[in-house]
Formats: sequence, structure tokens, C-alpha cells
Amino acid sequence: MAHQKHAKLVKPKGGEWGRNEVAILGAPCGEIKELVAEITKELSPEWQMAFVDAEHNKPARNEWSALNYGAKAQLTNNISHYSMDFKGDTTPFFNDADLVIVNGNHFKAEAQIAWIHPKKSLEKKLEKLNNVDLIILQDGEVLPDYLKSHLSGKDYTAISRSNIQEIKNYFRSLVTDSTAPLNGLVLLGGHSTRMQKDKSQLIYHLGQPQHQYLSNLLTVYCENVYLSVRDEAQANEYKIMSITDKFIGLGPYGGILSAFQHNPNTAWLVVAIDLPFIDKNALDSLTNNRNPHKAATCFIDRYDEFPEPLITIWEPRAYPLLLNFLAKGFSCPRKALINSDVEIITERDIKSLTNVNTPEEYQLISTEVNKK
Repeated sequence: MAHQKHAKLVKPKGGEWGRNEVAILGAPCGEIKELVAEITKELSPEWQMAFVDAEHNKPARNEWSALNYGAKAQLTNNISHYSMDFKGDTTPFFNDADLVIVNGNHFKAEAQIAWIHPKKSLEKKLEKLNNVDLIILQDGEVLPDYLKSHLSGKDYTAISRSNIQEIKNYFRSLVTDSTAPLNGLVLLGGHSTRMQKDKSQLIYHLGQPQHQYLSNLLTVYCENVYLSVRDEAQANEYKIMSITDKFIGLGPYGGILSAFQHNPNTAWLVVAIDLPFIDKNALDSLTNNRNPHKAATCFIDRYDEFPEPLITIWEPRAYPLLLNFLAKGFSCPRKALINSDVEIITERDIKSLTNVNTPEEYQLISTEVNKK
């Protein structure tokens, strides 16, 4: 067997700039900017948009920049906005953007829109057109034979430039169709020291151990459901698919990160094993109010006004955020929610957030749950 030098990791979807990106090429840059302005004005009230472009002209010689003196990056407060300049070929990743539109005359992107325009030809740029889904036809233009041949056998839509509403609808679909699938993760917890027995085997509902009850509940909402376990030895105790901890000693934070390492292209509906009141009503409320364009969707405790991270939908964009918090020395998922752009749900049954940690609490709560 060949030596495996590096771990095989699942790579996040996306390209040079973000998870959801598209380049427009073929028209003059000024006209591309005009179209981007129309699209951005339409979509920005609902979603976060980003644009990647290049200036044709070099900046004036008297324009001071730390990059000229060896700095790798410079952040400039331009009052109305911030400008971030990089030295070299660094390509920033727009983690918060729902859609990144790229000027394809200058840069590549994962997907492309070919604009057939009388002032430019795409015949010498066919190598850039490897994932074309839309063709914009400048009024009076038709699809040239070289492009027909290049796109032979592939599906694409052609829209006239004057049909701006249909073009806007196309861009809207790029965002709405990018929602990540939902997987479930049941956090089994630590060694259950205070409970003095395995919390995953406690029975609250219809004779089912808690790990089985929650797994069955999540299957209604999720494509796949996994148990978050410490190691392979613990995984072998269950018949349900599991994800072993790759981030050791971090508790729930490590379980969530391990799930994202397993699959960074899905959202994760995370529930803790010690929340016996989680039921269909609670998960209906969470999933029906899911906002896939934020880092997470979570409940907030109306008594202490803090978000609850252990019954939360974590979106793919949360993965780099969680890694960034970890790099700064933080491993509290609640702190990550507090300091991120998340969807907060305030209307729900407060009991769904009640956790059980001791034998006395178990006896009291199990009786109450069985009365429901």
C-alpha cells in the first residue's frame, strides 16, 4: 500500500473566492459593473453580496500604501466602507457572502456566465468557460458557432440582456438553491461523572434509550444522523453511525468541529443527549425558522438571554468561524454564537432547554416527561 503522507479531508465546496461564486465575462468591464449594480440592488436587502473586480489603471504614484514598504496587507477605513488590500496573489475568502460575483474578464470562478457582446469575443477564452449555466445575449446578438461547439451536450440557459427581470431571477436562484443539506448530530457527552451512569442509555420516552430516541427524532429532519463519540471503542457500543472526536478535550465544541471535518458541506442540527424535553415541536420550530444565510439558527433562553448552542443548526459558514475562535483560545460554542451573525428564535417552550446531570434530576424529570 502506498504511503499516505497527509490526511484525506473532505474539502468545502467553493472556489477562489467563496462557497457560492460566479464569474461574468465577455462584455466590457463597465457594462459588467452596471449589471452587478442592478443585481446587487435587487438581492442585497435579503442576502450578503460580494463583488471581485480589478482596476485597469495603476493607482497614482502619490497614493501611499504600506504594501509598497513590505507589508502583506493593509486595511483602510474609507469612512463609508473598509478597503482591504493584499500583496501578491492572495485571494480572500468571503465567508459571510451568500453570493460572490466575479469580473471574469480578470479572474476565474467556479461557475461562469458568458456574455455575448459585439465589443468582445470569447473565442480565445474558452478555457475559462468550463462550467457555464447562463448565457447573456446582448440585444441583437446570437450564440456564435464556436461557443455552440464548446458547450455541445451541456445544459445552459440563454437570456437577452434587456430581460433584466429574468436575469435577476437567475441570480436569485443561485442563492436560494445553494442551501446546504441538513445532517443530525447527537452529542453523547463526556463520562457522565455526575450522573453516575451513561446518559445515552437513560430512558425517558417509550422505553427507548435517549440516544435512540433523539436519533429517531432527527431522522425526520435530516438526511443522515450521527452520534458524536469519544473514540472507536465508544462507537462500537452503538448500532447508529457515529463520528469520533478529532478535536480532543474540547467537549461539545470538539464534537461540532469533528462533524464539520467529517462533512464541511452540510449544515449540522446538533442536539445534546441530556436534553430530555426535546420533541417534535421544538425541532419543528428550529427547522421552520432556519436561516441558512447566517452562521447558525438557535434558541435563546428568555431568562438569561443567552443562545443555546446544544440544540442548534450550525451552517457550513460556521466551520471557519469556529476554527477561528479556537485559534484565539476559545472553545465555548455559546461564545461563538454570541459573537457571530446568527438567527435567534425566542418563541418556544422553555422546557426544551432543560438539561439533566444528576440521578436526582433524572428521577424527577423522567417522571414529568412520561406524564406528557
